[in-house]
Amino acid sequence: MLELGKGYQVAAVQDLAEGYEQTSETYLTANVGVKKLVEVCQHFIAIHPEPLFFILELPVTADREEEVAPGVLTESHRDVYYLDGCSQEVCLWLLERYGDLLINDGMSKFGFGCHQSQDEIMLGQYNVVTIYSQQLENYADFFAAHEIFQVNQLVTAWDTFSAQTPGKAERADYQGKSVYDLPTELKEVGMYLGETRAE
Repeated sequence: MLELGKGYQVAAVQDLAEGYEQTSETYLTANVGVKKLVEVCQHFIAIHPEPLFFILELPVTADREEEVAPGVLTESHRDVYYLDGCSQEVCLWLLERYGDLLINDGMSKFGFGCHQSQDEIMLGQYNVVTIYSQQLENYADFFAAHEIFQVNQLVTAWDTFSAQTPGKAERADYQGKSVYDLPTELKEVGMYLGETRAE
């Protein structure tokens, strides 16, 4: 059974397990248990000795969304923040300082990317990790190093959701901080709002 972050509840969690699948010529998708998420990100950072960036996606607060009726939205949005030109050391520091908060929060998405190779790792909701690369063969043994193995058809939490088996994602604070504190805390080291995009 897949161990999820504290910010998630999945009714059919018994149907979930660690594993990964190649979902296209350029993408791997994986279920990664919460205790392995930081080490998987550290591994990605360690194999990319090039300028990196940190990406953080946060849901727009309710007061900024446009309601078509009380409590009804036609679409929701995310603010996408970037911290560019990071060294490996800076990215590892970000994980050390904020990793527990990020991997347990149910509202945010985060990841690391490469300015040169354009490779990217993203941790989405419900412990779904994606890797993007134009040279996906470089990742043939990536997840196996963490005892996460290839499957023919990966079942993610998203595949289990129905009226009878819902899921819930919510904010999870850590040591008095929430993910919404990060853009302000990291502004002095260069974090900026890149865009606001519709989901």
